[in-house]
Amino acid sequence: MVLFLIVLAEQLGLPLPAVPVLLAMGAMVGTGRFSFAAVLAIAVGACMLADFVWYRLGRWRGTKVLNWLCRISLEPDSCVSTAQDRLAFRGAQALLVAKFFPGFSTAAPPVAGLIGMRVSRFLLWDGMGAVLWSATYLGLGWLFSDQLERVMRAVTDVGGRAFFLAAAALAAYLAWKAIQRRRFLRRIQLDRITPEELNARLAAGEDIVVVDLRHSAEVEADHSSLPHALRIAPDAIDAHFSTIPPGREVVLFCT
Repeated sequence: MVLFLIVLAEQLGLPLPAVPVLLAMGAMVGTGRFSFAAVLAIAVGACMLADFVWYRLGRWRGTKVLNWLCRISLEPDSCVSTAQDRLAFRGAQALLVAKFFPGFSTAAPPVAGLIGMRVSRFLLWDGMGAVLWSATYLGLGWLFSDQLERVMRAVTDVGGRAFFLAAAALAAYLAWKAIQRRRFLRRIQLDRITPEELNARLAAGEDIVVVDLRHSAEVEADHSSLPHALRIAPDAIDAHFSTIPPGREVVLFCT
Protein backbone atom coordinates (compact mmCIF):
# COMPACT_ATOMS: atom_id res chain seq x y z
CA MET A 1 0.00 0.00 0.00
CA VAL A 2 2.85 2.41 0.82
CA LEU A 3 4.55 1.62 -2.48
CA PHE A 4 1.33 2.12 -4.46
CA LEU A 5 0.46 5.44 -2.79
CA ILE A 6 3.99 6.90 -3.01
CA VAL A 7 4.42 6.00 -6.69
CA LEU A 8 0.91 7.22 -7.51
CA ALA A 9 1.48 10.54 -5.72
CA GLU A 10 4.84 11.15 -7.42
CA GLN A 11 3.45 10.38 -10.88
CA LEU A 12 0.55 12.74 -10.22
CA GLY A 13 3.10 15.51 -9.65
CA LEU A 14 3.51 15.67 -5.87
CA PRO A 15 7.10 16.15 -4.62
CA LEU A 16 7.37 12.70 -3.03
CA PRO A 17 10.43 10.49 -3.73
CA ALA A 18 9.34 7.15 -5.16
CA VAL A 19 12.80 5.89 -6.15
CA PRO A 20 14.01 5.28 -2.54
CA VAL A 21 10.80 3.34 -1.87
CA LEU A 22 11.36 1.22 -4.99
CA LEU A 23 14.96 0.54 -3.94
CA ALA A 24 13.83 -0.44 -0.44
CA MET A 25 11.14 -2.75 -1.83
CA GLY A 26 13.72 -4.30 -4.14
CA ALA A 27 15.97 -4.93 -1.16
CA MET A 28 13.12 -6.63 0.68
CA VAL A 29 12.43 -8.73 -2.42
CA GLY A 30 16.06 -9.77 -2.26
CA THR A 31 15.63 -10.98 1.33
CA GLY A 32 12.54 -12.99 0.39
CA ARG A 33 9.93 -10.79 2.07
CA PHE A 34 8.02 -9.96 -1.12
CA SER A 35 7.46 -11.31 -4.60
CA PHE A 36 9.23 -9.38 -7.37
CA ALA A 37 6.31 -9.90 -9.77
CA ALA A 38 3.75 -8.63 -7.24
CA VAL A 39 5.79 -5.56 -6.32
CA LEU A 40 6.45 -4.78 -10.00
CA ALA A 41 2.74 -5.09 -10.82
CA ILE A 42 1.81 -2.70 -7.97
CA ALA A 43 4.36 -0.07 -9.09
CA VAL A 44 3.37 -0.32 -12.76
CA GLY A 45 -0.31 -0.14 -11.88
CA ALA A 46 0.23 3.05 -9.86
CA CYS A 47 2.23 4.60 -12.71
CA MET A 48 -0.32 3.83 -15.38
CA LEU A 49 -3.27 4.97 -13.26
CA ALA A 50 -1.67 8.39 -12.70
CA ASP A 51 -0.50 8.67 -16.30
CA PHE A 52 -3.92 7.79 -17.74
CA VAL A 53 -5.54 10.45 -15.55
CA TRP A 54 -3.08 13.05 -16.93
CA TYR A 55 -3.59 11.76 -20.48
CA ARG A 56 -7.37 12.11 -20.27
CA LEU A 57 -7.05 15.57 -18.75
CA GLY A 58 -4.77 16.56 -21.63
CA ARG A 59 -7.31 15.30 -24.16
CA TRP A 60 -10.19 16.96 -22.32
CA ARG A 61 -8.80 20.32 -21.25
CA GLY A 62 -5.74 20.73 -23.47
CA THR A 63 -3.56 23.76 -22.83
CA LYS A 64 -5.50 24.71 -19.68
CA VAL A 65 -4.17 21.56 -18.01
CA LEU A 66 -0.64 22.35 -19.16
CA ASN A 67 -0.87 25.88 -17.78
CA TRP A 68 -2.04 24.47 -14.44
CA LEU A 69 0.72 21.85 -14.51
CA CYS A 70 3.32 24.56 -15.00
CA ARG A 71 2.07 26.38 -11.91
CA ILE A 72 2.57 23.33 -9.68
CA SER A 73 5.77 22.04 -11.29
CA LEU A 74 9.20 22.51 -9.73
CA GLU A 75 10.47 23.32 -13.24
CA PRO A 76 7.50 25.40 -14.45
CA ASP A 77 9.24 27.24 -17.26
CA SER A 78 10.65 24.21 -19.04
CA CYS A 79 8.63 21.10 -18.15
CA VAL A 80 5.94 21.44 -20.82
CA SER A 81 8.16 22.72 -23.61
CA THR A 82 10.62 19.87 -22.97
CA ALA A 83 7.82 17.29 -23.14
CA GLN A 84 6.44 18.80 -26.36
CA ASP A 85 9.84 18.83 -28.03
CA ARG A 86 10.67 15.25 -27.10
CA LEU A 87 7.28 13.85 -28.06
CA ALA A 88 7.30 15.79 -31.34
CA PHE A 89 10.79 14.48 -32.16
CA ARG A 90 10.57 10.90 -30.87
CA GLY A 91 6.83 10.29 -30.89
CA ALA A 92 5.31 7.75 -28.52
CA GLN A 93 8.70 6.06 -28.12
CA ALA A 94 9.75 8.96 -25.88
CA LEU A 95 7.35 7.58 -23.25
CA LEU A 96 9.64 4.58 -22.87
CA VAL A 97 12.23 6.65 -20.98
CA ALA A 98 10.09 9.59 -19.81
CA LYS A 99 10.00 8.47 -16.19
CA PHE A 100 13.76 8.69 -15.85
CA PHE A 101 13.62 12.47 -16.40
CA PRO A 102 12.05 14.64 -13.65
CA GLY A 103 9.51 17.11 -15.04
CA PHE A 104 9.24 15.26 -18.35
CA SER A 105 7.74 12.31 -16.47
CA THR A 106 4.71 14.33 -15.29
CA ALA A 107 4.31 16.54 -18.36
CA ALA A 108 4.53 13.79 -21.02
CA PRO A 109 1.09 12.13 -20.46
CA PRO A 110 -1.02 15.32 -20.73
CA VAL A 111 1.03 16.49 -23.71
CA ALA A 112 0.39 13.10 -25.36
CA GLY A 113 -3.31 13.69 -24.82
CA LEU A 114 -3.08 17.24 -26.13
CA ILE A 115 -1.46 16.22 -29.42
CA GLY A 116 -4.11 13.52 -29.96
CA MET A 117 -1.99 10.40 -29.53
CA ARG A 118 -4.15 7.28 -29.82
CA VAL A 119 -5.04 5.82 -26.43
CA SER A 120 -3.86 2.33 -27.44
CA ARG A 121 -0.49 3.69 -28.57
CA PHE A 122 -0.16 5.75 -25.41
CA LEU A 123 -0.98 2.82 -23.12
CA LEU A 124 1.45 0.52 -24.96
CA TRP A 125 4.49 2.79 -24.75
CA ASP A 126 3.62 4.25 -21.37
CA GLY A 127 3.13 0.74 -19.99
CA MET A 128 6.52 -0.39 -21.30
CA GLY A 129 8.09 2.74 -19.83
CA ALA A 130 6.46 2.07 -16.45
CA VAL A 131 7.76 -1.52 -16.48
CA LEU A 132 11.28 -0.40 -17.44
CA TRP A 133 11.41 2.35 -14.78
CA SER A 134 9.96 0.23 -11.98
CA ALA A 135 12.01 -2.87 -12.83
CA THR A 136 15.23 -0.86 -13.01
CA TYR A 137 15.02 0.48 -9.46
CA LEU A 138 13.49 -2.67 -8.00
CA GLY A 139 16.29 -4.64 -9.65
CA LEU A 140 18.96 -2.31 -8.27
CA GLY A 141 17.46 -2.69 -4.81
CA TRP A 142 17.44 -6.46 -5.21
CA LEU A 143 21.02 -6.50 -6.52
CA PHE A 144 22.34 -4.39 -3.64
CA SER A 145 19.97 -5.72 -1.00
CA ASP A 146 22.76 -6.53 1.47
CA GLN A 147 24.20 -3.01 1.28
CA LEU A 148 20.77 -1.40 1.53
CA GLU A 149 19.90 -3.56 4.54
CA ARG A 150 22.99 -2.21 6.32
CA VAL A 151 22.05 1.35 5.42
CA MET A 152 18.49 0.83 6.67
CA ARG A 153 19.76 -0.63 9.95
CA ALA A 154 22.08 2.35 10.36
CA VAL A 155 19.19 4.74 9.73
CA THR A 156 17.06 2.84 12.26
CA ASP A 157 19.84 3.14 14.84
CA VAL A 158 20.00 6.89 14.32
CA GLY A 159 16.23 7.05 14.88
CA GLY A 160 14.20 10.23 14.60
CA ARG A 161 17.23 12.34 13.70
CA ALA A 162 17.46 10.64 10.29
CA PHE A 163 13.81 11.42 9.56
CA PHE A 164 14.29 15.02 10.67
CA LEU A 165 17.38 15.43 8.46
CA ALA A 166 15.59 13.91 5.44
CA ALA A 167 12.55 16.15 5.97
CA ALA A 168 14.78 19.19 6.41
CA ALA A 169 16.70 18.39 3.22
CA LEU A 170 13.46 18.01 1.23
CA ALA A 171 12.08 21.27 2.67
CA ALA A 172 15.32 23.09 1.84
CA TYR A 173 15.22 21.79 -1.74
CA LEU A 174 11.60 22.85 -2.25
CA ALA A 175 12.31 26.26 -0.72
CA TRP A 176 15.31 26.78 -3.01
CA LYS A 177 13.27 25.88 -6.11
CA ALA A 178 10.52 28.29 -5.00
CA ILE A 179 13.10 31.08 -4.52
CA GLN A 180 14.59 30.39 -7.95
CA ARG A 181 11.17 30.64 -9.56
CA ARG A 182 10.30 33.89 -7.78
CA ARG A 183 13.60 35.42 -8.90
CA PHE A 184 12.96 34.36 -12.48
CA LEU A 185 9.43 35.78 -12.51
CA ARG A 186 10.62 39.02 -10.90
CA ARG A 187 13.29 39.45 -13.61
CA ILE A 188 10.78 39.16 -16.43
CA GLN A 189 7.84 40.88 -14.75
CA LEU A 190 8.61 44.27 -16.31
CA ASP A 191 8.68 42.69 -19.75
CA ARG A 192 5.21 41.15 -19.46
CA ILE A 193 1.92 42.43 -20.82
CA THR A 194 -1.52 41.06 -19.98
CA PRO A 195 -3.93 39.92 -22.73
CA GLU A 196 -6.28 42.78 -21.78
CA GLU A 197 -3.49 45.37 -22.12
CA LEU A 198 -2.43 43.98 -25.49
CA ASN A 199 -6.01 43.91 -26.75
CA ALA A 200 -6.54 47.53 -25.73
CA ARG A 201 -3.34 48.68 -27.43
CA LEU A 202 -4.15 46.81 -30.64
CA ALA A 203 -7.67 48.26 -30.62
CA ALA A 204 -6.17 51.73 -30.25
CA GLY A 205 -4.19 51.17 -33.47
CA GLU A 206 -0.70 50.95 -31.95
CA ASP A 207 1.96 49.57 -34.28
CA ILE A 208 2.76 46.29 -32.53
CA VAL A 209 4.11 43.06 -34.04
CA VAL A 210 2.71 39.93 -32.39
CA VAL A 211 4.75 36.73 -32.72
CA ASP A 212 3.15 33.35 -31.95
CA LEU A 213 5.85 31.15 -30.38
CA ARG A 214 3.65 28.26 -29.31
CA HIS A 215 4.79 24.74 -30.03
CA SER A 216 3.35 23.18 -33.17
CA ALA A 217 1.50 20.58 -31.04
CA GLU A 218 -0.43 23.34 -29.30
CA VAL A 219 -1.26 25.13 -32.55
CA GLU A 220 -2.56 21.91 -34.11
CA ALA A 221 -4.70 21.20 -31.03
CA ASP A 222 -6.04 24.76 -30.65
CA HIS A 223 -6.39 25.87 -34.32
CA SER A 224 -6.46 29.53 -33.29
CA SER A 225 -4.11 32.47 -32.96
CA LEU A 226 -4.17 36.22 -32.50
CA PRO A 227 -5.13 38.20 -35.64
CA HIS A 228 -2.17 38.95 -37.95
CA ALA A 229 0.31 37.22 -35.63
CA LEU A 230 3.53 35.90 -37.13
CA ARG A 231 3.86 32.14 -36.55
CA ILE A 232 7.46 31.17 -35.69
CA ALA A 233 8.49 27.93 -33.96
CA PRO A 234 10.62 28.54 -30.83
CA ASP A 235 13.58 26.62 -32.27
CA ALA A 236 13.43 28.62 -35.52
CA ILE A 237 13.63 32.15 -34.12
CA ASP A 238 17.22 32.69 -35.30
CA ALA A 239 16.46 31.48 -38.83
CA HIS A 240 13.31 33.61 -39.18
CA PHE A 241 14.39 36.65 -37.19
CA SER A 242 14.55 38.73 -40.38
CA THR A 243 10.78 38.27 -40.92
CA ILE A 244 10.06 40.42 -37.85
CA PRO A 245 9.74 44.05 -39.03
CA PRO A 246 12.52 46.18 -37.49
CA GLY A 247 11.91 49.28 -35.40
CA ARG A 248 8.53 48.13 -34.03
CA GLU A 249 7.49 46.93 -30.59
CA VAL A 250 7.31 43.12 -30.52
CA VAL A 251 5.04 41.02 -28.29
CA LEU A 252 5.76 37.29 -28.00
CA PHE A 253 3.24 34.78 -26.71
CA CYS A 254 3.60 31.09 -25.99
CA THR A 255 2.26 28.48 -23.52
